[in-house]
Amino acid sequence: MSGKVDRRLLMVLASLAASVALKYIFFAGDGAPKVVAATTSIPLAEKRLQRLREQAASLPAKQALLKQVNAELATREKGIIQADTGPQAQAHLLDTIHRIAAENGFDARGADQFTEAKPLGDAYGVVSVTETFTCAIEQLVNFLAMLDSQPEILSTNDIHISGGNGMDKQKKIQVRLSLSGVVPRKLVPVKKGPNL
Repeated sequence: MSGKVDRRLLMVLASLAASVALKYIFFAGDGAPKVVAATTSIPLAEKRLQRLREQAASLPAKQALLKQVNAELATREKGIIQADTGPQAQAHLLDTIHRIAAENGFDARGADQFTEAKPLGDAYGVVSVTETFTCAIEQLVNFLAMLDSQPEILSTNDIHISGGNGMDKQKKIQVRLSLSGVVPRKLVPVKKGPNL
């Protein structure tokens, strides 16, 4: 009995193998990869390859230039007053005025005035303070020279000088100085209104 089962099993396997072989012989053409015609000519492909090579060759020079520009920007941005708010930046400006005045032998603590931070281009802002004080002309000259040598980007916007009275033997002058400093743009208040 086992001989009949083995013989039937062999016949079923043989017929199955034959059907699989016939399937691949007759239907193999549908699954074969197709050759696609080139959409561009060889000269166009060579020109494109040449452009890619030129772009690849210029990449190191562009990267070196970008690195140099980033280094210059970082150096220049060291002069930006780093503060969390506009009033803190203005307090820094006042401290700078008071410190330099003290180093030149006079007190610059007078009537402080503040103005709101304003935009300076697209990426920066500017804060300003105005201070009134009395000093000698030599002290003012030294004060302005030291102000110019500070690491921050500072600018005197306005200086009003008036002479002392004729009875003053020390020849003191009254100075009203407006000083501005560059800050990050985030410190500039955003204007909100019906048109925005």
